[in-house]
Amino acid sequence: MKVILLQDIRGKGKKGQMIEASDGYARNFLLPRKMAIEATADNVNTMKMNDKAKAEQAAREKAQAQEFAEKLKEVTVEIKAKAGTGGRLFGSITSAEVSDALKQQFGIAIDKKKIVQDEPIKSFGTFSMKAKLGYEIVATISVHVSEA
Repeated sequence: MKVILLQDIRGKGKKGQMIEASDGYARNFLLPRKMAIEATADNVNTMKMNDKAKAEQAAREKAQAQEFAEKLKEVTVEIKAKAGTGGRLFGSITSAEVSDALKQQFGIAIDKKKIVQDEPIKSFGTFSMKAKLGYEIVATISVHVSEA
């Protein structure tokens, strides 16, 4: 019997996938527990439409991420920090501070978890950081640290 899975089932398949299951397994386990539905023509058509909608949504999100990447190439984030002798900062510049500055200065909202620092920023100058925007798109953020 062909069924469409409504949730991930270990060893059988993923949500939204159509599988061939034995009649007893499908009728006595999958269907009563609402883990799957029978693969009728209407249900198969609905599944295909849902797959198409998900693909379109993913394409829109990828285009938006690409647009963010283009915006981030053009901007330089200005962060002011206090320093001690020798130009060393008190503490370091974190990805949370960069995220907040991006939102304040340019209206670009990027989660602090998506901003990757190779090493902590502990001095004045211009640095580059990477932002993982999803869909294998990585943008470079230019950060300028100056004295407050």
